[in-house]
Amino acid sequence: MIEIPSDLHPDLVPLVWLLGNWAGAGVTDFPGSEKANFGQEVSFSHDGRDFIEYRSNTWVLDAEGNKVKPLESESGYWRIGKDRKVEVVMVRDTGVVEIWYGELADQKPQIDLVTDAVARTAASGPYTGGKRLYGYVKSDLMWVGEKQTPEVPLRPYMSAQLKKVVSPEEVAEMARGLGDLPDDGIAFFK
Repeated sequence: MIEIPSDLHPDLVPLVWLLGNWAGAGVTDFPGSEKANFGQEVSFSHDGRDFIEYRSNTWVLDAEGNKVKPLESESGYWRIGKDRKVEVVMVRDTGVVEIWYGELADQKPQIDLVTDAVARTAASGPYTGGKRLYGYVKSDLMWVGEKQTPEVPLRPYMSAQLKKVVSPEEVAEMARGLGDLPDDGIAFFK
């Protein structure tokens, strides 16, 4: 169930499905890079202003699912206009700054984004732009990213399926909202 926080800026209501902490795994594969499974933690948060703060960390996983090494980190800010247009400003640990524009799909929690501007430091690798698709599917956050370089045309390079992470505080809050439960546990199901 998706709840709308009382202090959420009204413009952000269409993006409420993104809010929270997410964790999961995916795959990465791009020419010139090692193909790998990766783990990911993502946070979408707000402070009452007209944007959502975004943070993502990924790391390479071994065959048993253990963390091997960091992969990439990014952070940024998401906004949405009254016309369902989405804009994202993102900074990556690789020395890339991007401006993304896209649109929230009609009648479903899905966002298509395309880079509008890319700035790179001298230390960053070759990169000229990308596309991303985010969607809320059966309570999971799923995404796929495409990228291009001067040598490689636009193609998928990362995708992941993420589950909502519930903190112990959130579990306690949910439990308080349940009221009195039967002592034997069985009567609850009658």
